[in-house]
Order: sequence, then C-alpha cells, then structure tokens
Amino acid sequence: MIAEVLGLNKTDLAGVDFLYSQDGTCTAGELSRATGLTSGSTTALIDRLEKAGYAVREDDPTDRRRQIVRLSDKAHARCEAVYEPIRKEMFKLWSNYNASELELIVRFLTEGVKLHGTGLERLRSTRFDSVARKAQSSPKARKRP
Repeated sequence: MIAEVLGLNKTDLAGVDFLYSQDGTCTAGELSRATGLTSGSTTALIDRLEKAGYAVREDDPTDRRRQIVRLSDKAHARCEAVYEPIRKEMFKLWSNYNASELELIVRFLTEGVKLHGTGLERLRSTRFDSVARKAQSSPKARKRP
C-alpha cells in the first residue's frame, strides 16, 4: 500500500525505506546489503530512484572511488507525509505499556529479527534447490491428510 501511495514498486520502496532509516544517506554497498540485491540490481535500483526524483548520487568526500546515495528532499517530504501519522499512532500505542513491558516487547522483536536474519543467511548460503528438495522429502512433507 505504501509503495502504491509513493508510486514505487516494492523493491524501490525497500531502497527508499532504508535510505530514510539511515538519515537519508548510504553507500551503494550498504543499500545492496540491506536489500539483498546484487551490485548490478542495486545500480538499477539507484538509477530508478534517481530517475523518479527519489534519490541523488554524490561523490564520497572521503573516498573518490565511492558514491553516496542521498534521499532527495522530495522523497524525504513524501516519506514524512506517509510515515508521520503512523509514527504518531505508534507513540500512542506505546504509551499503553510500562517500561518492563516495553523491554520485553523490544527483546522479543530483536530476537525475532536476529532469527529471521540467521534463516535468510542460511538460505543464501545454500542452493535453493537443495533446500526445496529436503523440504519435499521430509516425512512431514509426505504426510498429507
């Protein structure tokens, strides 16, 4: 839904979201790692974002071999318009919990994100074909009522 509102596809929204979460700037490598895209796909993503007016490329002042990708002012304003109402509602929700409850929620979410990341890394390091074959040959996969 947010992608539609911003006029982006889901991959481009992931790039904009990451840039927005990084105070509007990152390197192409950081964007690639965050989105899981190859370097070529990341370049295409940046090209699309730049063409749509969502991002600009700037030379890295500390390393002339790198470029910095910066969220455009237009994109920042659009992200604020979309996310600010959601942020306000989340603050209202959080105010219903005490400090120890919030700590538990944060711990749960943090550990869940780590587990998700570990699972993704395991999938990336294993050929998908072998993972799919293992799943199909497992006793649970064969037992269907």
